Order: sequence, then structure tokens, then C-alpha cells
Amino acid sequence: MEAEKWGRRIRAFRKLKGYTQEGLAGKLGVSVSILGEVERGNRMPTEEFLLEVADILKVSIDDLTPPEE
Repeated sequence: MEAEKWGRRIRAFRKLKGYTQEGLAGKLGVSVSILGEVERGNRMPTEEFLLEVADILKVSIDDLTPPEE
């Protein structure tokens, strides 16, 4: 469930910033399938992964962090 929330946030910001999965995966140095697994919530992103995503998308980690329920 937690991974799903992170994935939705990453996908939303990726699209908002105009990146395709292929484009973002390339900048991250990971395969499209790994990024897809994270976005679908099948893989929990590591802290390092999140920091790289935030840096590439020019957002803060707080922006990526799912809101508390």
C-alpha cells in the first residue's frame, strides 16, 4: 500500500513535468520496467531513488512524499 502511494506521486510529477517513462528512466539510469514497477506500486522506491527523482524533476522530497492519512 505504501509503495502504491509513492508510485502514484512519482507518476503524477513525472507527467506534470513532461517526462515519459522512457525519458525519466534514462535520466535515472534504470530500466523502464523498474520505473514502471515503482509507479504501479510493485516496488518500494529507495531513498536514493527518491532523491534522484526529486532532483531530476526539480521538486522537493516533501512534494513527492504521500500525505499522511
